[in-house]
Amino acid sequence: MTTILVTGGTGTLGRLVTERLRADGHEVRVLSRHTPPYAVDLRKGGAGLDAAVDGVDTVVHCATTQTGGDEKAARNLVEAARRAGVRHLVYISIVGVDEVPLGYYKAKLAVEKLIEESGIGWTVLRATQFHDLPVMIFRALAKLPVLLLPAGVRDQPVEVAEVAQRLAELAGQAPAGRVQDMGGPEIRTLESLARAWLKSTGRRRAILNVPLWGRTCRAVRQGGHLAPEQATGKGTFEEYLRRV
Repeated sequence: MTTILVTGGTGTLGRLVTERLRADGHEVRVLSRHTPPYAVDLRKGGAGLDAAVDGVDTVVHCATTQTGGDEKAARNLVEAARRAGVRHLVYISIVGVDEVPLGYYKAKLAVEKLIEESGIGWTVLRATQFHDLPVMIFRALAKLPVLLLPAGVRDQPVEVAEVAQRLAELAGQAPAGRVQDMGGPEIRTLESLARAWLKSTGRRRAILNVPLWGRTCRAVRQGGHLAPEQATGKGTFEEYLRRV
């Protein structure tokens, strides 16, 4: 068994990864911005980060932010990991980061490159978006009397617990480079997911599909964020909705 640091270890994914690794018998350290004893802002680095990685064999990097700074955080983590002699960096990325020109996706792709060029053994897993993302979108859109959806968009949501299990497996193995992507079991239109969510919550909304333009929308309509040949997830969107 090894000593493993999970960044973002109190988040939606990181918490489940931590639980899985501990169940497998690993010693696990949890790094997050506000949780002792490893309360560290990766974007700032410093002595706290050095203490967190000291004596660690493997780092599972789940920490991320939509507000920017992922590249700086990854750079600090890689530098600290090199100083500490970490042997394996495992990173969770997103399917389509090299296809969909969103700023957040570009940052994830840049982090992949930093890790690949770190000189440390590395593993990168790309997954499709978790089930909770479309739910968050629908909740926001449902504040209006009509649910306005981007026309022609499909999604392939995956169960976060299954991704956590896969990351834990990878963390316990030798560095494997870029492993096979992980997608949810179904590719669905956004409208079909919205109708399932409306039914599960008892809401009544008319749905209007609105054409959107631009490079990002075109890439999404073309399925750049989907992994049809890696639909290895088992949990469906309806199963998720029955639990929340």
